Amino acid sequence: MIVEGSTILLATRNKGKTKEFREALQHLGINVKDLHEVEGIPVIEETGKTFADNAFIKAKIAADATGLPVLADDSGLCVDALDGAPGVYSARYAGEAATDKANNAKLLRELRALGAEAQESSRSSPELHSSARFVCSLALYEPQDGNKVQVEGTVEGFILRHARGADGFGYDPLFWLPSYNRSMAELTVEEKNIISHRGQALRRLIEMMEG
Repeated sequence: MIVEGSTILLATRNKGKTKEFREALQHLGINVKDLHEVEGIPVIEETGKTFADNAFIKAKIAADATGLPVLADDSGLCVDALDGAPGVYSARYAGEAATDKANNAKLLRELRALGAEAQESSRSSPELHSSARFVCSLALYEPQDGNKVQVEGTVEGFILRHARGADGFGYDPLFWLPSYNRSMAELTVEEKNIISHRGQALRRLIEMMEG
């Protein structure tokens, strides 16, 4: 059972994700480590067909290797004009070990090739490519008792024709939020945690942990 003072291993080496998770969990008194802080984790191949599949694969492998409770996420961008791509391949859309810049560039190339347009627009909005959504699936796995909890969150938006904002990571600079009239990369960490797919999933997970 995870209680105050417990340590959870976050199955990521992404510093942006680690920062978001630590801020969200700090009020529970839980110590959060990531894969930069532990050794002995085997290479994890994300072979699942869904975000939920991949989240659990990562959580179980890391938990079995360390004996720690592991929180893993699999998240990505689903673009309607691309039939849901990049989806579970979001992190490696431009190839294995692709950078955020390379993934964003490929996404824009694919959309420009289609000539995709937003389903709706307004004079106050920048030019948009297509409606899209971020999806996040979280899996918390405790190896001591085999307990597993999985939750999911989504946020709807559009893909910008040009990146905006210097914060965030991944596809954030290309993801436009009409309700904020800003890109995801133009939000503060606090704003992003409220609206984001990961923030929604985390709140659901925390409610279950607190209950």
